[in-house]
Amino acid sequence: MRPITLISILGSTLDASPYGPARWQKWRPSVGICMHEELRVDRFLMIHDTAHRRLAEFVSADIASVSPETTVERHAINFKNPWDFEEVYGKLLDFARAQKLDPEAEDYLIHITTGTHVAQICLYLLTEARYLPGRLLQTQPKRGIPDAAGDWSVIDLDLSRYDSIATRFAKESAESTSFLKSGIETRSRAFNTLIDEIEQVASRTRAPILLMGPTGAGKSQLARRIFELKKLKHQVNGPLVEVNCATLRGDSAMSALFGHKRGSFTGASADRPGLLRAADGGLLFLDEIGELGLDEQAMILRAIEDKRFLPVGADREVHSDFQLIAGTNRDLAQSVAQGRFRDDLYARLNLWTFSLPGLAARREDIAPNLDYELDHYAAREGTRVTFNKEARERYLAFAMSHDATWSGNFRDLAASVTRMATFSPKGRIDSDVVATEITRLQRVWTGSTTPTDDLADILSAEELDGLDPFDRVQLAYVVATCRTSPSLSEAGRKLFAASRTKRASVNDADRLRKYLGRFGITWDQLAV
Repeated sequence: MRPITLISILGSTLDASPYGPARWQKWRPSVGICMHEELRVDRFLMIHDTAHRRLAEFVSADIASVSPETTVERHAINFKNPWDFEEVYGKLLDFARAQKLDPEAEDYLIHITTGTHVAQICLYLLTEARYLPGRLLQTQPKRGIPDAAGDWSVIDLDLSRYDSIATRFAKESAESTSFLKSGIETRSRAFNTLIDEIEQVASRTRAPILLMGPTGAGKSQLARRIFELKKLKHQVNGPLVEVNCATLRGDSAMSALFGHKRGSFTGASADRPGLLRAADGGLLFLDEIGELGLDEQAMILRAIEDKRFLPVGADREVHSDFQLIAGTNRDLAQSVAQGRFRDDLYARLNLWTFSLPGLAARREDIAPNLDYELDHYAAREGTRVTFNKEARERYLAFAMSHDATWSGNFRDLAASVTRMATFSPKGRIDSDVVATEITRLQRVWTGSTTPTDDLADILSAEELDGLDPFDRVQLAYVVATCRTSPSLSEAGRKLFAASRTKRASVNDADRLRKYLGRFGITWDQLAV
């Protein structure tokens, strides 16, 4: 069993007593705690005011008489005003730092029964912050029983040790994590772990946070949710200020970010506070921070570290205390190597860096996000739209396949849902709507200008599903050519322009008719 060191403030009232035998009939906290057989105090660090030196000596002698194995070390601290929080905390902090406390070798109990309420609060805070690496000790007299020893209890500030409290904390953390995910029941284990980490950082620190990831991965939305979470926890009292740095160019960038004084440049007809000052007390989200110029980066760094910066044309610095969240789709480390981004700013931002994966890396999360986008559409447009069973299965089969690149990430998904909902005026998205949307997405992702969605007009959803991507692209081009040609023969000449020169007998119309027949398509269906 490791030795126990008790840290306690001498109670100028509770520990005081007549000097005769009657004192042993009274509960005195500093003496009583050393009278328990089940709690052996090996070392007693007694803090007392210089005015109570004689009382400290007297109580130390009584402790020695009831617990000879306890070594009492008296530490005189003169509090000019024992109710001044700043003074009491500062002097107790100096005391804690001066002690050679080794929690690996000793157990520490911090007694919070004696001293002023201010002193008790300060001891609690120092213990919570681990300047005093121990557990709290509370003592009290026994009710209705004259007993000099009294009762005692130990409180461990590691709240995870208390099942009911730990359960509440776990529930609160889960609720915060769900809040950051907009309530979406995501299934990606890697993404859920990432959000758990962001929740802990967002709740416990005001240091800058860097969100990296491709365009459309959800950086802006996550930054807004972090702000709302901090607001719910009363950790910010200012606004959220969002800035897309890609829109800031030239001299106007300095003015927009840091403000300017009237007359500082042509057109500056009035003072402008700037976006950094607008974020005072709140959160500043600098999206695409990699687009800022080097001069702006230098001033941003100063504003982060010192909470001060100089507006354009001003001769006095201004103050703004905000938390920064930066977003970028660039590789900032590479930008630093290329001289396009300041290494000192990158080092400051890189303390908490989180890389958000694109939608293609989270295919298991497409289904819950699809439901979220449908709910979002309903809230925005006031109309509830749903899939029929076959259409939903078909859309998800495509969306979760490797044919779906999701190059625009969640923006692509949101746009896709909006289109399908818009083309479903009766409130049900069917297979034909899904087939048209799949074709449209493929065209967007391949960059093709060929109207491949024309196939949905002549083939059923089942027939389209049975086509290989190669045949689908080829057939779409053939159909588009036919629809812009006056005759079957003319379309054939365009489509077989190279191979027809190598044939002795040419019948382009017949070749084209047979090709279309493989898919059950006739010229009459395509004729202009």
